[in-house]
Amino acid sequence: MADTIAETVDLLYTIDQEQLDINQQIALGTALATLAQAERLDQINERLRTIQQLLTTMTHRAAADGIR
Repeated sequence: MADTIAETVDLLYTIDQEQLDINQQIALGTALATLAQAERLDQINERLRTIQQLLTTMTHRAAADGIR
């Protein structure tokens, strides 16, 4: 997903804002804000995935230690 977000942001930054009317400028600003939020959510999701993997590993180790 991150590649898609980065590619979309790059594309949006190539738009010549001077050529846009006010409604198009507002739409562009909204699109950029929405993409920034999506990127942040993707980062949070990746951190949560890492935490889940760590907890799973710890749980497996604790279970293995309990069996011994």
